[in-house]
Amino acid sequence: MEEIVSKANAIALLLGKRGGLFISSIWLGLVALPILDTVVLANPAENNNTPTPKILNVDPSELTPYYPASAPPGRVDPLPDERNFIENVQETDYRVSALQADYIGNLWVASWRGLSRIDPNTGKILARVSLPNVAISALAQDKVGRLWVGTYEGLKRVDPRSNEITAQNLFLPSKRVLSLLVDKRGYLWTGTDNGLSLISPDQGLIMTTLKKLPGVSANALTLDVEGQLWVGTLDGVVRVNSASALIMKRIDNLPGTTVQALATSPDGLIWAGMPNNLLVINPKTGAVLRSVTPLRGRDVKSIRFAKDGSVWVGTNNGLLRLNPNTGAVLDEVPGLPSSRVLALAPDVGNKLWIGTTEGLAWLMPKMTTAKPHLAFTRAVK
Repeated sequence: MEEIVSKANAIALLLGKRGGLFISSIWLGLVALPILDTVVLANPAENNNTPTPKILNVDPSELTPYYPASAPPGRVDPLPDERNFIENVQETDYRVSALQADYIGNLWVASWRGLSRIDPNTGKILARVSLPNVAISALAQDKVGRLWVGTYEGLKRVDPRSNEITAQNLFLPSKRVLSLLVDKRGYLWTGTDNGLSLISPDQGLIMTTLKKLPGVSANALTLDVEGQLWVGTLDGVVRVNSASALIMKRIDNLPGTTVQALATSPDGLIWAGMPNNLLVINPKTGAVLRSVTPLRGRDVKSIRFAKDGSVWVGTNNGLLRLNPNTGAVLDEVPGLPSSRVLALAPDVGNKLWIGTTEGLAWLMPKMTTAKPHLAFTRAVK
């Protein structure tokens, strides 16, 4: 036995410490070898008819990675229930959704990053207002200078002296406010995606509600020369008595159906912007006088008349200045942060201010291209 151990130790010196210990253990019978399902003792090359044996019952093909011959499917649009999540994780939204000149000559800028007041002569930011919800959709100033802010979470009143929220109303037909307008008496009309409300600006309380609005959604508001309210809806326009909140007239069956922008021209006609048209309506008869030819097939988002009598029309694909009598295009403005124009404010600080989906821009007379306001665009984070 001593001779066997000596031989084992000699082999250990040749193979190293671990190998020696293992071989020594084998000689001493201290290690039991595992039993394999199939152990190959013969050289397969010696007998070509001998099939390749399996090791541990594993087929060799199972150890080879498999790659499909065709490419993976292309990217598809998210399902409806995934869109909200994707929108929440996207980067900052720089859209400027509403503009409002105040009585002392400043300009309020509503973006989806917050509410700001700027000096339109210099572009300097004078104040920023902290709001609990920054998805701002509409602005209006009441008779005593208070600013009303429509958001997707309700209505708020801002004191321009302190830049603080002094009142809010969450008991509207819907919290999603789409449009605001102060009538000739000083009352505030609030359009939502589920009806229309008349609000006392002093108390911030609802005076009356028009829930069964034909066309449901009050997308846009304007006053005619008689002081009556016109409402752009999902199904045409509705004329509402501003004193009683009763419906006076309904004009439907319009080409394009949805009215998303309204303005009253200096000669008293109603201009209605639609996803595929720009219509001119006689408010007395309700008749459509004409469809503005250059805007046929274009998605009209905003309409504003300038002091020189021309009309600015913001679309989903550019900004145009028209002759309101002939409909001829006088200018088409390049240089915008985005071609999708959402809001317009002409003749403020001797400039036209333009809100787009990618920020704020301005244009002065005789300028050939618009200039971005860098504080409200993606250029400055």
